[in-house]
Amino acid sequence: MEIELPENVVVSKLDELGNWCRKNSLWPMPFATACCGIELMATGASRHDIARFGAEVFRFSPRQCDLMIVAGRVAMKMLPVLQRIWQQMHEPKWCISMGACASTGGVFDTYCVVQGIDRFIPVDMYVPGCPPRPEQLLQAIIDLQDKIQGEGTINGREFNTQQRQRAKRALVELPIIGQ
Repeated sequence: MEIELPENVVVSKLDELGNWCRKNSLWPMPFATACCGIELMATGASRHDIARFGAEVFRFSPRQCDLMIVAGRVAMKMLPVLQRIWQQMHEPKWCISMGACASTGGVFDTYCVVQGIDRFIPVDMYVPGCPPRPEQLLQAIIDLQDKIQGEGTINGREFNTQQRQRAKRALVELPIIGQ
């Protein structure tokens, strides 16, 4: 028995609809500390127009963001700030490591520069280069959108897994403010 549907009716799974909404409304939290930050700003400009991919709403409040873009080198003094921002973001949340410095420490092989942020927070996409082009960041966002479309459920079962929730080996416990 086949049911006749009007033209303006779409039938889908609720999980797929939720993932479609998530992937097309990413709100990035820029964490730009060096020259990669200039390329991040260029990605938001009119020439490259990150708005075409639903990620134009740069917010500087972690409670409003679901995508952290770490662009540039991260000094050890900035690491607690980075971790606190990451912890304040609500699930579901994703991270893009932009540039050689954020991904591996780059040319700064010293004790004071973090040799890859993936040691401290989970990273979903890596953007290589020094500094990477805006097109590379756009490609990483497209790849992340494909990942989001394929992994999520409407009630967030995938975020309760042990793999996602386990603490990173070097995660510093942050003190509670006001005590």
